[in-house]
This record gives sequence, C-alpha cells and structure tokens, in this order.
Amino acid sequence: MERDTTCDQTPNEDGADEAKECNEVPECFKYSLSQLFACTANGLSYETITQDGSSVVTLEIFFSGFPRMVGLSLFPNLCRLTVVGQDLTKMEALDCCPLLQELWVAECRLTEISGLEKCLQLRKLYLYDNQICEIKNVEFLTNLEVLWLNSNSISRIQGLDMLQNLVELNLADNSIEKIGHSLDPNTSLQTLNLSGNKISSIKELTMLACLPQLGELVLSDPTTTPNPVCLLHNYATHVLYHMPHLQQLDTHDVSSLEVKDTAESLVRKKMMYYNMRVQTVQRKLRETRLSLTERKRLMLEPPEEALRKIHFSIKRLELELSKASAAQEVKDGSAGDSGHSCNPSLDARLEQKISEKIGALKKRLAFWTRRLDEIDAWFEQKSSQAARMTDYTVQFLLMELESVGNIRLEEGCPAERWFASCCDLLLSRFSLADFKAHGVSGIQINRGVRIHNTAVRLRFEDKFDSLRVGNDGPGQNYRCQLEHLFYVSDPEKNEKKEILGIIEEGFKGVKEGSQRQGLLPFSNSLFLSEQPRISHALRHTCNADSDPVPFRHGQVIISKVFVGQSVPVLAGIPVSRSHYPKAYSVYQNVEKGTCSSKTPGVPECSPGQRRWFVFDHELVLPEYILFFDYVFGVVYKDQREPERPVPSSHGEDAPSRDGVLDDEALSMEPVLRPQPRLLSLDDELLLSMTRANFLSQITVLSLHGNSLNRMKELCGLTELRHLDISFNKFTRLDDISHMPNLESLDVSYNHLTTLEGLRGLERLKQLDVSWNRLTKSREEAAVLRKHAPMLLKLDTRYNRWEKPRTARLTILGHLKALTHLDGKVVAEEEAAQAVQVVAGSKMTQACLLAHARSSAGRPRCLSLLSTAQLLCLLGPPPWGLSQDLEPDWAAKITTLNLDNLGVSKLTNLSSLVNLRWASFNDNDISKVEGLDSCLSLEELSLDNNSISTLGGLSRLKRLNKLSLNGNQLSSLDYSVLDQLPELCFLSVENNYIPSLHGIQRARSLHELYVSNNHISMSKDIYCLKELVSLIILDLSGNPVEKAENYRIYVLFHLPALKALDGIAVEAPEYESAKEMFGGRLVPDVLTERLDFTNCADVTCLTLPFFSIRVVDLSPPELFSNLRTVRLDHNHLTSFSGLIHLPSVRVSMSQSVWVVCLTPQNLHFE
Repeated sequence: MERDTTCDQTPNEDGADEAKECNEVPECFKYSLSQLFACTANGLSYETITQDGSSVVTLEIFFSGFPRMVGLSLFPNLCRLTVVGQDLTKMEALDCCPLLQELWVAECRLTEISGLEKCLQLRKLYLYDNQICEIKNVEFLTNLEVLWLNSNSISRIQGLDMLQNLVELNLADNSIEKIGHSLDPNTSLQTLNLSGNKISSIKELTMLACLPQLGELVLSDPTTTPNPVCLLHNYATHVLYHMPHLQQLDTHDVSSLEVKDTAESLVRKKMMYYNMRVQTVQRKLRETRLSLTERKRLMLEPPEEALRKIHFSIKRLELELSKASAAQEVKDGSAGDSGHSCNPSLDARLEQKISEKIGALKKRLAFWTRRLDEIDAWFEQKSSQAARMTDYTVQFLLMELESVGNIRLEEGCPAERWFASCCDLLLSRFSLADFKAHGVSGIQINRGVRIHNTAVRLRFEDKFDSLRVGNDGPGQNYRCQLEHLFYVSDPEKNEKKEILGIIEEGFKGVKEGSQRQGLLPFSNSLFLSEQPRISHALRHTCNADSDPVPFRHGQVIISKVFVGQSVPVLAGIPVSRSHYPKAYSVYQNVEKGTCSSKTPGVPECSPGQRRWFVFDHELVLPEYILFFDYVFGVVYKDQREPERPVPSSHGEDAPSRDGVLDDEALSMEPVLRPQPRLLSLDDELLLSMTRANFLSQITVLSLHGNSLNRMKELCGLTELRHLDISFNKFTRLDDISHMPNLESLDVSYNHLTTLEGLRGLERLKQLDVSWNRLTKSREEAAVLRKHAPMLLKLDTRYNRWEKPRTARLTILGHLKALTHLDGKVVAEEEAAQAVQVVAGSKMTQACLLAHARSSAGRPRCLSLLSTAQLLCLLGPPPWGLSQDLEPDWAAKITTLNLDNLGVSKLTNLSSLVNLRWASFNDNDISKVEGLDSCLSLEELSLDNNSISTLGGLSRLKRLNKLSLNGNQLSSLDYSVLDQLPELCFLSVENNYIPSLHGIQRARSLHELYVSNNHISMSKDIYCLKELVSLIILDLSGNPVEKAENYRIYVLFHLPALKALDGIAVEAPEYESAKEMFGGRLVPDVLTERLDFTNCADVTCLTLPFFSIRVVDLSPPELFSNLRTVRLDHNHLTSFSGLIHLPSVRVSMSQSVWVVCLTPQNLHFE
C-alpha cells in the first residue's frame, strides 16, 4: 500500500528520542543526519526506509534542517514533495522522481530554477519566497497548471511560452514593471496575481485582454503593496472594459453585468469624445492647408504672369527665327539659280539679335522658375510643419485616451502663468552669440505643452520623499537641489517616438537606450542642448537643393531634475555611477573657449553654461515641451544664397528691379509687332500661313498665341508632324485626332480640363500640356496610354492635379515607354517603382489576400482607427500567397483595408459575403459600386476619393459607420439614407454639400461631421431635429457658421447635443439659447411648425397657445400679403418685428400683458 506521510512543522515531544536515534547511526551509514531526521518526521525509520520508500507518494519537510536535496532516489514514486523553510540554494536530485506532480520549495534560498528536466508530469510548482531572479528552465513542463513564483526578485516575465496548460500564475511581490506580450501564449490562464510589483503604465494592462479565460486578476490585495497603476484614475474601468470576462478584480466580485456595462458605456463615451477632438484637429489642419494654398496662389500670380509673358515672347522669337532661316534658304536657292550674289549680312545680324534676345529671356525664365520653386518650397515647408504639429496633437490626444486620462497634455496660451514662465526661462538661456555663426538672430516660441503624467509624477515624488526621509538633513536643502533643465532628443533616434516615450514613461526609455552607459544628459543652456542636433543636421545636408537651415524647427523638454549632491566631472575618470558612487549626478562647466564641435564654424560657448549627467531616471520629472523656430538674419555664415523673403499676399514683394530686368529683356531688339489673333481657321488661311499649295504638304504648323478653341480644319492635314497650339483657349482636344504622322504636339498655356477626345496619335513622341487645368492624373495617363502608345517625352507641369504627390508615379506607371517626364529623365528605378505601384492598385486575388483579415470581432483597445485599419495593423494576413486556398476562402474575409493603393474601381468583391469592415481611403474611386453582395458590412470608409453620389450603398442595411470625407458629394441622398437604418456615424467633411436636406432620414445618427461644405441656410438646422439620438455635430467651416448667434441658435433647436463644432456644450449655453430663442415668432418657426414654403402667400396667421413672447416677422417683403395676426393665449412681451407691416391687424384677446410700447402704426383688436 502506498503511504501518504505528513511532516510535523515543530519538534514533537519525542524529539529527544529521535535525536538519540540519530546519534546512534553507524559512521559508515551513507545518509546524513538531516535526511534521517526527515524520514523519521514523516513516519519512516532507518530499518524500513529502503523497503518502504517506493510506496511513498507524498513527502513533506518543514523547518527541519534540509540544506541539500539528496536521498530522493529512495522515493521513485513520489508524486508530491513539499520543502518549506530550508536553507536550500539549489534544486537537485529530482531526476529520480519522474512521477512528481506537485512540488513545493518555498521560503528557502533558491536563486534559480533548475533540476526539473525529468519532472515532465509536474502540474503544480510552488517556488514562492525565494531569491529567484529569472524565470527559466520551465519550458519543458508542458503539463504545468499552477505556478507560484511570488515573493522573489523577478523583474521580467519570460520563459512561459510553452506552458499552454497553465491555469494559475502567481507573480506577486516581485519587481516586474512591464507585462508586454509575455503571456500571450498562455491562453488557458484563469487566475493571475501580479500584486506587489512595479507596474505603473495602464497600457500594460491591455496586454492581458488576449487571455480569453482569465477570470481572476489581482494587482492589489490587502497583503501586498499595490502596483502604482492601481493608484491611477479610472484603473478599474479600464481593466473591466478590456477584460469583460473577469469575475474577480483585486479580490472584489465584478461579475455583475451592470458593472461591466457601466464601464463599457464610460469608455465608449470617452472614445466618441476623443474621436471628435481628433476630427477637429484634422479639420483645422485642412483649413490651414486651404489658407496656405490661397496664400500660395496669390504669391504665384506675379511670377506666373511674368513667365507667361516670357514664354510667349520666346515662342514668337523662335518662330521668327525659323522663318528667317527658311527665308534665307529660299534666297540662297534663288541666287544660285539666277547667278546673282546677295549679301546675307542683314539676315545674319537679325538672327544674331533674335538669338541674343532669346538668351536674355531664358535667363529671366530661369530666375522666375527659381522663384516658383522657392514658393513651392515655402509652401511645402509650412504644410509639413503644420502636419507635424497636427500629428503631435493627435498623438497627445491618443495618449490621453489610452491612459484613461492619467496622461494629459495641456496646451499653453500667453495668459497662462506657466507658459509665460517657460518662455522666459527659454529666452533667458538663449545666447545670441552662440548661434551667430548660423545666422540666427533670435527664436520664436510657437507652442507650449504642459505634461501631466500621474504615474511619473508619483514615482518622482515617492523617490524624492524617500531621499528626504532617509537623510538627516533639513528638507529645504533638497528643494534647493532641484533644477529646471533642458533635454533635446537624440538626433540619431526617432525624434517623435522618443518625445512620446518620455511623456508616457519618463526618461526610463532614454536611459535604457543611452549610449552613455545609462546617463541622462541635461543642460541649462539651449545651445548646449541643441548642439548635437544642429551638428547632425548640418552634416546630413549635403546637396545644394536641401534646406540651408535644416535645424530651423526645434523642440526642447523642460524637466524638473533632482541633481542632489552633484560633483564636477574629473579629468581622466569615466562618467559612470561606479566612479561617483555618492553622487546623484555629475556636471561639466563649459567655459568660454572650451566648447568644441565637429561642425566647422560652431562658435565658442557663452560663460556659465553647464552640462549635467543624471544617474537615476526616477529623479527626473518631464514637465513642459516648447516648440520654437529660429529666426534668421539676411546673410548666412556659409555664404549661401540668402533665403528670399516670403512674398506677401498682394505681390508687392516682387522688387521693382525684377520688373525692370524683365522689361529690358522684352524690349531688346528686335521688337516684334503684335500679330492679329485668329478666331477661326479655314483651308485658305492654313495654306497662306504655311505657303503651301496643298494641305498634304503641311508638315509643321504653329498657331501659337491666338484665341482658338476649335480646329475642325486640321483633319485634312494628314502629313502634319509638328503642331504648336500653345497660348490659345482649348478646353478639349477632340479636333486633334487620327493624325497618323504627328510626332510633336505643344498645347501649353491653354484651358484643358481633360485629354479625352485625343485619339489615333500612333506616332506621337513628344507632348507638352503644361500650364493647363488638368486634375486627374490617372484618367489622363489612361487616355495617353491608349491613343499615344509611342510617347517618349511628356510635360505636365503646372497643372491642378488633385493628388500632386502621386501624379508622377501614376503617369509613369501607365506610360512605361516614357524617357522624359516634366523635364526630367526617367530613371530605371523610378519606372520600376511606378509599375509596381500601378500593379498594386488592381484589386486582384493577390491584392485581396495581402490586405484582408478574417478576425471575428474588433479587439477591445482604446484606438480611434477604423476597425479595418486596426485589424490589419495588429496582425498579418491569415493566408500566404504560396499556400493552397480553401474553396471558401473569400467567405472567411471579414476585414479589408486598401488605403492608399491607387484603386480606381471597386471590383472582385462579390464573393466577400461576410465582409464587415472595409476601408478604401486615399484612392481614385469615383463611384461606389461592387458592394451589393457585402450585406454584412458595418463600417465603410472612402475618404479622399472622387465620389459624387451616395449611390451603391442602399443595400447595406447593417452599415453603422460611414465616412466620405474629401470627396465631391453635392447632396445627401435621402433615398439612400432611408435604407441605412443602423447608421450611427456619418462623416462627409470637405465636400460640396449645399444643404442638409435628406439627413433627417438617418434617424439613428449619434455623430454627424459635415464641416467645410457649402451649407448656408439656418433652416437646414430643422432637418436635424428629427435626429433624436444626435449628440455630436460639426458644422464648422460652412457659411451658416457666420450667422449671428449661430451657436446658441443650433443649441436651442438641438438641446440633446453634447458637443458642437468640436467644443463641448456647457449648461449655461442652453440657458442662453432658451432665453434668446424661446417663444420667438420668426419666419423659421413658421417654416418648421406650420410647414410654410412661401410666406408671401400667407394672409392670416392664427397662433393660439404657442407660448410666443416676441414677434419678429422680418424681413417685411416675406409677408407682403399678411393682413391678420391672431395671438390669443400667449405670453407676449414685444411686437417690434411687426413695425414694418402697417397693414397687419393684431388680435390678442385673453393674452398676457404687453411689456414693450406698441408701435403706433399697428392696429389692434
């Protein structure tokens, strides 16, 4: 029979006898006294141990002096071993216990996990209260279900990937700071105890959401110190939202459905709020770009006008030069025939003058082209900076959301004391002498952000307080050792990523990634902080086209730093904590003349500047970020061309000298007489112009500089090879078709809006369509690919492309034979890239497989990305291109993200019957089609395309989120919206919508974004009154926004709104709206409540019991036929709105008194 033995935890009454028995053991006995004592305590004796050991399945050793794990070979069938309170430092001799299922080695002195290689049946392992520093040597314990490693010295969760049967894990009272993805494989985990650790980031807790069976989570309990994260706001709400399957949290029962619904409701409201904030920020960026575009348009007017004149003159001169050459050839032939000699000096001088004038004009052309490039560079730099600031703002908002409000970024304004103090601090530590060599004349602070990070602040205060408590010195001495110092991102790293990391978790990440052995560099000088970044930027500015001042935009983090008993850096001694054991930081004074830089020309540093190197990141608290620009003088030290002043909006910037130089070049000899402009063509005129006898003899034709818009007569010019119709008024090229010999065509400086109509130009090799009004690069390239297949040189510059950034690659991808585009040689690498881009824009099976996912639901995470974007970001596609596909692979697709692939048409979607989330942003789609079979679609995003109608959406009954920003919508089709009963979110910003008519059919809407459209009538607000669930509305950027009292007018009619135009609605605003518009009889009220379409037809108004206080029927021309107004049983206080209607008779029997004076020209009954 197997024996189950139990150990006494304290010496029993027979302890003396046992000791005596031990003393009587023969010296030759191979077992130690401790082993023998363990046997006797478990009911075993020396005489029977060799016979009875195999029957023992449980062995317990408590506080009995067992310094080494030996003798276990006598218990080969041992299933449970308990060793508690011993001096063990190592687990050994367990390979002879292969049946072991439960092992306790607790309250010992283990420093590592070892000796378990043969214990493959182990199910429970308790190693708590030891000195283990690392989780290792357990990966082969695949049957393990319970693991206790609490009260050790573990700082990292690792080595558990293979334990997929693990049900309970206890890691309490360790030094763990991060969870990461270390527990992702442990999908069977049901109980997890992480209390008493150092987890401080609330984002770390979201990593546990991938554990579907987790029912009990402990991060704080009464017996341990809570994790810092437990002290943060909304901690429990955050956990319950991400892990709705939890039954217990921190020993509290959270199984109630009401608790979880409350948490989910709070989080969803926060996500709606931050989504609105992000939409508002992005809308402001669009408005900034529109403003910059308008400024750019005005700035371009002078150089474009100058270029037009110069181009026109050059073409005229080149035409005259060709005529002179042709005439000279004719004269030479005539002189030879007649035998007379003629003097060609006159013609030669004329040709020379023409050539000289063309050369002078081309110099002016180059000058103004450079000016255009400068304006473009200015626009790109301003746009890039605006986008960069917007990106920071969006990231700040996302950080606030993901931290559940425990990180907050406060924007500064001049009225804020903290912002003014930060500006003063930065300016006081800016020395003009340090930057003089770079042409810097000052700095301009553009933005200040105050960092509120609860976790980092608590960590700093705890560390700071512990220093004060642990030292006998007075507390005020420590306050004197606090400094506000500057930190600038490492130029070798990703600037934005590092700044966001500092905001989120302090300088811990900076220290871990530092190349200075964990030192944190700070300075009290802006120049010392900026010096590495400036040097790095200048070193990497190698070509002449680069920005001569690549470091113009800067940002600095101002931190509160405890420098403590700081000591100076000693010469010859490395800066490390081991060499300065008693110091919290070391400093280095930079005296004048000792500052060095690898960049030539960097000046000496100003006196009083100091660098600090801090050892402990917990003693640094980031508090502020300042974004600034350097202000530059006229001349740079490197003698580069000075930056040209940015032109003003009225063109006064163009110096008079430039105009004089243009006039001088244009007035050079020969001055050509203006030619009469041709308004139409006929055959005789063509023959006369070209001096030909037949139309078939014309091979070169120039119609430059006329007012032509049609040329039907060209169809007879079958031998035409070169055609110039620049500087005319063509909008289409239908007349230039089926010219089989045409090789060169110049249509620059016209009014072309499309190349449709161009056909049959099989030999066309050179085409110039610059300075026109083309907008769609894909459509134009498709026309040329079909009708001009041999095209080699194409110039499309200075058109109005909708997507100028991708226009070049789009054209090259369609026209593979091109050798020159926009005056530049097409490189092989660029051509290959363009072909790849175009190939990727086709919705083939390979494209679908690469951008599709089969996830069953949206993961619970605080992300504002669309579901399609989020799911495609979180994981790879489930199918490989080389693997065999199941027959129903398309039916498994739930997610599709084809953003920014150049897709022009939605195809091959009919088999995606279970598609739920789709995104087609930033493409060239002009029509919503191909979605009729996707009846499960819930979210659809089609931002930044060319869609003009909502057609194609009617069958998507489950659609709840629709985004069509940046398209060409001109109406809200009520027939479509009426078929979308579940639509909760609609965003149609940046379109051409003039009215909200039709929106009332979207009765389930919660959020409506319709900013930057053409809505101008206040009566459109009535269309929204049927949307009883609407809580967020954005109408900013519409003309209606400029109406008087617009905001409170909207709030009066839509009292359920929580936010309007990106601004939260306050309770006093509702009261103001009621006070101003409540009881007011105005024309809009008649339209809404009485359904009047034409007030001019109204002759009598009878409005009893309408709670009217004020009558304001203006303007009077709307009520020209009104004769009688009956206002019985109201609360009238004013008739001022009737004073311009003298023919009206007012009846108000049984009404409340009238407060205002009655106009004398009104008649009362």
